[in-house]
Amino acid sequence: MRSPAELDDVQWRSLTHAYGSAEDVPGLIRALYEADEGTVDEAIYELYGNIHHQGTVYPASAPAVPFLAHAVRHTEGKRDELLMLLATLAEHDADDVNSPSWSGSSVGAICTELCRVLPDLLPCLEDGEHVVRRAALRVVGCVAGLLPAESGAAVEARLDTLYATDPVPAVRADAMVVLARLGREPELCSPLPEVRLAAAVVVAERNGPPYPAELVEILAEDGAEPDPGDDDFPWSGATTPDQHVIHLLGRDADAGLAVAARWIAAGDLGARGSWLAREIVETWRDREAEVLDLLLTSLPHQKDFRALAHGLRTIGCWIRHLPEPGVDLRDALYRYACTDEEETAAPALLALVRSRDPRALELVPHRPAPQILRAAASFFPEAADRLIPVIRRELAAGATDNAGIALVKALEPFGVAARRAEPELLDCLRTGRAPIVAAHQLGLCGVRTRGTTSLLRKAMRSTDSSLSAAAAVAHHRLTGDAGPALRVFERLLSGSGPVHWHLSTLKPLGSAATPLLPLIEPLLTDRYAWTRMAAAEAHYEVTGSPDRAVPVLVELVDSTPVGLNALKALAATGRGLETLGPTLRSFAWSPLRRLSDGLFSEQAHPDEELRALARKLLAAG
Repeated sequence: MRSPAELDDVQWRSLTHAYGSAEDVPGLIRALYEADEGTVDEAIYELYGNIHHQGTVYPASAPAVPFLAHAVRHTEGKRDELLMLLATLAEHDADDVNSPSWSGSSVGAICTELCRVLPDLLPCLEDGEHVVRRAALRVVGCVAGLLPAESGAAVEARLDTLYATDPVPAVRADAMVVLARLGREPELCSPLPEVRLAAAVVVAERNGPPYPAELVEILAEDGAEPDPGDDDFPWSGATTPDQHVIHLLGRDADAGLAVAARWIAAGDLGARGSWLAREIVETWRDREAEVLDLLLTSLPHQKDFRALAHGLRTIGCWIRHLPEPGVDLRDALYRYACTDEEETAAPALLALVRSRDPRALELVPHRPAPQILRAAASFFPEAADRLIPVIRRELAAGATDNAGIALVKALEPFGVAARRAEPELLDCLRTGRAPIVAAHQLGLCGVRTRGTTSLLRKAMRSTDSSLSAAAAVAHHRLTGDAGPALRVFERLLSGSGPVHWHLSTLKPLGSAATPLLPLIEPLLTDRYAWTRMAAAEAHYEVTGSPDRAVPVLVELVDSTPVGLNALKALAATGRGLETLGPTLRSFAWSPLRRLSDGLFSEQAHPDEELRALARKLLAAG
């Protein structure tokens, strides 16, 4: 350890952290010894932000370790937080130690320093506060595999005592985890449920899925109740013990669903069963029906409105994937949607809409939230006569920002019937309320009038590049005159804005965009994948020839959002697919989701798009 008196012996100015020179570190370490609690809290917060920043450590991090260790032993009140800071600094993957770069890395230097000062920190394992003992165990666990034999034996002896005698079961469980990192076999038959659960997690980590029945039984029986303090004691980064259990069970769908069912039946404490069910459906394909059955069962257990609302939102995310949602589920959603509790009624109604239950149309006019109206339009396009007047009313009331965008987008599924809302769309464009989507919608369903084209020409001159692009395409659609649009896109493609977005926007111009090819062709080799993809797609749409586009698109196809878009563009060309057989088969038949998404949108889940498109192409191939 090193005392504050030695801080000036380190050349902090020549060391760096997340924000440059580390010359501020000595002051922060000295602040740890202040009597004022707020000053100490601020210093710890700043240290988390500079010598450790979002999972990264720096050259100044290792020199701080012996000073932090001294502060742990010689300050009061924040000992557990300082120990957790040390554990966070030393966090690493066990495989990293075998890397050639380990010895010269910042985290390697931190672990070397921590191993050196660890004997001075071991008395914290006997601290009177159990939170300090738990934090100290995290520190030991970080370097357990790096300790020299003599130190390791001394540490193991202390851990044995802690494991056998500590009055707090959670501390014993933590001690068992660290002993396992030192090579000890975990005991699945402990009389303490906390220890059994921790042991089962260690075994699951070591052996991987599928998990044996004995392990699943322990996880189901002993994991139903959350550790009340685990959020403060992550083993790795932001991964608390609860999060880690959920993640491990998410790797085995059958085991995870069985455990989730048991946890929900036991009262779904802390919404753990619901949380695990969500992990399963977000990780595995074709589990929506089972998960939604579990979530339906969990709803009566949610006494907190926020937890109930979250459960209803999750149901709303996935119910669209069921060919025929069950009557019990739809009836439950209808009951929640009919209540006066806005916090839960709105997500229930949204889920009911996505279930395609016609009763939803009775309720939508009385709760016309923009997202609900957009979903209703998407799932009930035949209900234009009932929904368009409501959308128009909400737009006329002055909806702005995301609300305005959702309302305008709600018109698109109605096709030409959306022309009834043209006055409101023109007002949106005129007043700058959701003008980009309003311009786009006017191009799709508008009527060519002098007033409309005049507004679009004005929007084309906007300093908002996205608005000028949308207005240019809409003007071309209504008038057939490509000249104004070409001038807009020539300016946009020559600039430094979101070029890939503009390339995607100009597709409706088709061959009329031929004069833009000198600007499009250099973008086929752009360093940014989205730009290359959009340029290839645009090149094909403009020329009708796949020759330049196909090699670019084939190279980009993978299980990422840009890869999915590349595959869709490639499918439109009908070329290059013969080289993608293994890739398409992995997209089509993987039991795991290959793509994730923000699940609260009205768009199709990208993983479902990827799978469906891959199967279609394989069948046609």
